[in-house]
Amino acid sequence: MTTHQTTGLTGPAPTPTVTAKPIVLPALQRGQDLHVRISAPLTGTRLPIVLFAHGFGSDLDGYAPLVDHWASHGFVVIQATHLDSQRVAIAADDSRRPHLWRYRVQDMKRILDELKPLEASVPGLSGRVDHSRIVAAGHSFGGQTAGILVGLRVTDPQTGTADDLSDSRVMASIQLATAGKGGDELTPFAHENLPWLRDQDFSHITAPGLVVAGDKDDLPLTTRGPAWTSDPYTLSRGNKSLLTVYGGEHFLGGISGYRAAETTDENPSRVALVQQVTLAYLRHITGIDHTDWQMARTVLADAHALGRLDSK
Repeated sequence: MTTHQTTGLTGPAPTPTVTAKPIVLPALQRGQDLHVRISAPLTGTRLPIVLFAHGFGSDLDGYAPLVDHWASHGFVVIQATHLDSQRVAIAADDSRRPHLWRYRVQDMKRILDELKPLEASVPGLSGRVDHSRIVAAGHSFGGQTAGILVGLRVTDPQTGTADDLSDSRVMASIQLATAGKGGDELTPFAHENLPWLRDQDFSHITAPGLVVAGDKDDLPLTTRGPAWTSDPYTLSRGNKSLLTVYGGEHFLGGISGYRAAETTDENPSRVALVQQVTLAYLRHITGIDHTDWQMARTVLADAHALGRLDSK
C-alpha cells in the first residue's frame, strides 16, 4: 500500500486549457511529417513556452501529468512525436537510426522556426504567446535533447565531431532522469545500442537549468548507478539546481502518463513533487513569480521525506 505524503508546497490555482493535435509540419528531410501537439491556457497573455521532448519510444500524447499541470498554470507546452517513437516504428536497419539524437534536435528547431503558424493552429491562441521566453524540457532521451539546445555537446558517433547545436531562442532547460557522461562508465549495451551517449560534454552549458534525478534510478546504461543522472547538474556550469527525488526510479513516480505501464515506482506524492518544483522553477526562470521557487528551496533544503533541492 502506497503512503501519500504532502510536499508542503503550494502554488497558483489551475485554469482551463485547450489542446490541439496533431498539427502537421511537412519535413521532407526527416522522411515523414512532424506531428505536434500544443496545450495552452484558455486565458492569459504573454504566455511563456515549454518545448518538451519525450523519452525514447514515447510520443506527443505522453507525459500528461507534467504537460497538463504546466499548461493549466500559464504555459504553452509544445510536444512532438520524434522518429524513435513506437508510433513511427522505423526499422532496425533504417539509415536514420544512428542519427535519432540529431533528428530530435532538428525537430525542436523546426518547431521554433514555425512558432507563429503553430500558434495560429490553436483556437484563440494567436497573439497570446511570448516567443522570447522559451524553456526546453525533456525526460530521459528527451533530457539530452533539451540539453543540446542549451549547449550540451554530443560527439557524433559517425563523424567523431561534437558540434554546437544550441539555440539562442531557448533561455533555460529542465532535464528529468537524463543520461550522464559516457566513456568507460557506459555498459556494453549502451555503448553498442545508444552510441550518442558515448561522449557527452556538459561544460558548455551556461544557461540556467533544473535537473531532476531519482536516487533509485538504476539504469542498465551505466556502471555508476543512480548518481549518473545527476551529471547534467554536477558537470555543467552556471545557475543550476538539482531536485533529488527520494525513492524515485526512472519515471519519477509516474510522470510519463497516468497509470502508465512502464512506471515501476508509481507514487502520486513523487509526481506531485516533480509537478510543483518544475512549475515553481518555470515561473521563476521566466520571471512570472519567484515566491514558489524560494519556498521550494526552503522546504526542500534538508530533512524532507520526498526529496532535496540543491542549487549552485
